Amino acid sequence: MWHNTGNYAGPVPYGNPVQPDTHAENPETKRRFRNLLEVAGLTPLLQPIAPREATEEEVLRFHTREYLEKLKSLSAGIGGDAGPYTPLGRGSYEIALLSAGGVLAALEAIMAGEVDNAYALVRPPGHHALADLGMGFCLLGNAAIACHHAFAHYGLERVAIVDWDVHHGNGTQSAFYEDPRALTISVHQDNCFPPDSGYRHENGSGAGEGYNVNIPLPPGSGVGAYEAAWDRVVVPALQAFKPQLIIVPSGFDAGAYDPLGRMQMHSDGYRSLTRKLLAVADDYCDGRLLLCHEGGYNTWTVPFFGLAVMETLSGITTGTADPFLEMAAALGGQELQPHQDEAISQAEQLLAKLAS
Repeated sequence: MWHNTGNYAGPVPYGNPVQPDTHAENPETKRRFRNLLEVAGLTPLLQPIAPREATEEEVLRFHTREYLEKLKSLSAGIGGDAGPYTPLGRGSYEIALLSAGGVLAALEAIMAGEVDNAYALVRPPGHHALADLGMGFCLLGNAAIACHHAFAHYGLERVAIVDWDVHHGNGTQSAFYEDPRALTISVHQDNCFPPDSGYRHENGSGAGEGYNVNIPLPPGSGVGAYEAAWDRVVVPALQAFKPQLIIVPSGFDAGAYDPLGRMQMHSDGYRSLTRKLLAVADDYCDGRLLLCHEGGYNTWTVPFFGLAVMETLSGITTGTADPFLEMAAALGGQELQPHQDEAISQAEQLLAKLAS
């Protein structure tokens, strides 16, 4: 909560003619997610996992030394910019180590059999961060670092990363673009962020060809499109890959009313997608499913998306109703639309490479 992104206007730096406001990636959605778990009575029923700082050795499996030194310098001073749209404040480097380390601690708890699955509610996010550059509010590549840890520390040979954030998981894609040990899947709004990124033809290269699957959905896609993308592309890809661990960069900005996305997901939609991932994890990797928090910028809806996911992961129903569900479910276009069906059909063609 102390990672300071400063005064912005959403994602844009302030300055005439832009009046100072609050940065989009501020603590509030994460704080309210945590608060709702407590109010719903779920927190005492969960197994808490204390974060630890990621070590430099762990971080350097993905990031460059030069980039880490830049983050250290900015963090020790008055802050600055780690890259495009990525401000940080005093002490943010150490907080980013805790964010990445929180995901690692969750992974370690899963691998030790201490928990069935885990949700790492961490900040700052990570899926846009490149090896040598921060991007899109992300300082360290949390999911990528965790995936490398699974390979290096636990000797896993196949890890799948399924990113449902509304923005393309370009950083995670870059980490494993030539690595067949990682199946990276990103389901995102077409050409939202980063610009000119996340196309279907970005399908991996070299030994990793076929192991990067992008599913860019048209703006306005609702639960029907996401369900179809899961049933026709995501789940079959996972079944063909047979992962030993599934990591989900979990952004809730594909939810209806999010200021940085134009999709129409709701809490029951996230509940359903989580069930589908749990089923695959149960079939192929002893239930090992790790979610790490990414985006989601609507302070009133994100907590209910998070609660739906947490109830599904834990198998505990609190009886806490989502007061925004009826409104979001009634939005026009929630069903699969013809142009969305076509986009998913084109993504289905990527499965042939994976199967071969």
